[in-house]
Amino acid sequence: MKDSKTEFRYFSIPQWKQEERYLREQHKSGWKFVRVDGICRYHFQKCEPEDVVYQLDYNPDSVSRKNEYIQMFRDCGWEYLQNYVGYSYFRKPASEMDGGGEEIFCDDESRLDMMKRVFAGRMVPLLILFFLVLIPQLVMQGLDRNYEFLIVFGILLGIYLVLFAAFAVPFWRYYRAVRRR
Repeated sequence: MKDSKTEFRYFSIPQWKQEERYLREQHKSGWKFVRVDGICRYHFQKCEPEDVVYQLDYNPDSVSRKNEYIQMFRDCGWEYLQNYVGYSYFRKPASEMDGGGEEIFCDDESRLDMMKRVFAGRMVPLLILFFLVLIPQLVMQGLDRNYEFLIVFGILLGIYLVLFAAFAVPFWRYYRAVRRR
């Protein structure tokens, strides 16, 4: 019987909840999350099946004050696992949870703040790239009547818009839901 396994899984920016559920289900099935590396390679070790809650926090600034950041969560019973592309991974046995909440965030405002950090850290650079590279290239290729490159940049523009919408729509819905409360 193998004592470890590696799986390739892709979770987009707004899919941190799905990633948390995936890691929890793996642990319930007897596979403890060890780390994620490379391009979406999840490493697991065989363990006793247990209900363990996994939580992610996006805070790229935590690297500069890593010890106090980790200690803050450790004081609340969360085990720090790793940082990966700006996200910090934590886990805690469900049996140690205080009744209802399974969140490292105490309220919707805190979760919204995390989403704002994700937006600023991931989406703003993409917007800059969009306006400084893709749009000018589309215009230049159109003016030069270079239709092959115009098609390529048009496809890139379409992919970019889909990726942007995949984050922006859930972010906006969550933002509106929190503001209504």
